[in-house]
Amino acid sequence: MGRIRVTQIFPWLLPLRRRQRIFCFYEKMRRDGNRYAKAKLDRALPYEVFSSTCPLYNAETGFDMRYQQNKVFNLKLAAARLEGVAIGPGETFSFWQLVRHADSVTPYKSALTELDGRLQTARGGGLCQLSNLLFWLFLHTPLTIVERHGHAKKDFPEPPSDAPLGVDATVYEGWLDLKVRNETAHAYQIALSFSAAEITGSVRCDAAPEVEIRVRNGNLSYCQRKDGIWEEVDVVRDCVERETGKVLVSRVLYRNRCRIGYPLPDGVPVLPDGRRSHA
Repeated sequence: MGRIRVTQIFPWLLPLRRRQRIFCFYEKMRRDGNRYAKAKLDRALPYEVFSSTCPLYNAETGFDMRYQQNKVFNLKLAAARLEGVAIGPGETFSFWQLVRHADSVTPYKSALTELDGRLQTARGGGLCQLSNLLFWLFLHTPLTIVERHGHAKKDFPEPPSDAPLGVDATVYEGWLDLKVRNETAHAYQIALSFSAAEITGSVRCDAAPEVEIRVRNGNLSYCQRKDGIWEEVDVVRDCVERETGKVLVSRVLYRNRCRIGYPLPDGVPVLPDGRRSHA
């Protein structure tokens, strides 16, 4: 039998434990020696490195659509803290350092989130769509990924996106952050905007990119395990010469693994052990 946490015996301790964890979370960052990006520029940097647009609403969650509306409300609160932020040379970007007080004036609403392995509603839910988008943008830059956590489970099908499988970054204040460090000589800037149905994010730079970065999948497989079907896929980054299209460097960044919580489309092979794969 697994170890029983004190908060499982005394659930009323959970809010206190969370406040303690969040305090230590930020105190550790205050003392870690990193210089965290905070400054917003009053103008856009001249060169767009990469841009992506994705739908705001997902009708496949199985929950009332009001939680999707609440998610969009939360995303806009958080995005207001990120829009225009520049990551200068030597600086580190932290999602939570910037979004920490996004709801200090206007509170977040209740939206979908995964807690303790279960999909449920909670205040401030849905912010992972923003961290997912930022991670996708950052992968197209030379910025160094310092901290990223993939979702352990996909609870419902994702809406159409230009991002390949396995490109996500879950965040949970006090526990999980998204961090990148700028080890280049150039500044990078985050830009975010909303239409009625979509969110658009872009990353800009003060110098024209020397190469084009493309991100793709490799070695995709689905395998049946005791606890369900698991998806495993490589996330690969290609550095491409802009003039010729020649691939200069190709590297597997990581292999992403997550459990699938919904029926796969007909015809998708599910293997008993995952030793084989299909692209």
